[in-house]
Amino acid sequence: MSTPKIKAAVEEMVKPFLDENGFELVDVEYVKEGSNWFLRVFVDKDGGIDIDDCGRISEFLTEKLDENDPIPSAYFLDVSSPGAERPLKKAEDVLKAVGKDVFVTTYEPVDGLKEFEGRLLSFENEELVVEIGKKSHTIPYSKVASARLAIIF
Repeated sequence: MSTPKIKAAVEEMVKPFLDENGFELVDVEYVKEGSNWFLRVFVDKDGGIDIDDCGRISEFLTEKLDENDPIPSAYFLDVSSPGAERPLKKAEDVLKAVGKDVFVTTYEPVDGLKEFEGRLLSFENEELVVEIGKKSHTIPYSKVASARLAIIF
């Protein structure tokens, strides 16, 4: 089974459990590091996720993975929080981040820049407005390569 199919199968298995228990699926990764494969499931909830939450989700997912067996080789399962600088993978994630500090990269320059670190002022009409210092930059969502929350010191 290909990596995208494995990710989709895992998402399908875990999403109902997460929805029922007030968790949000942030991302699923299936990657090879060195000679080992890792299945990483990043989850969150209002107020943050703790180790007990991760344990409950891991136990549920381990049972489902054993039943359905979508991954042919050995791997390590890791269920965790996306961290303080969580990725903003979907438009809904970007919308929730309005008013927070973000780091955005673009596929091509916008206002002469490809990296923007500042306050996300708005996300409307498929455009992000990021304030850096006293200057605002309007970034078309279609040009966003990656986005994440940022901790700015």
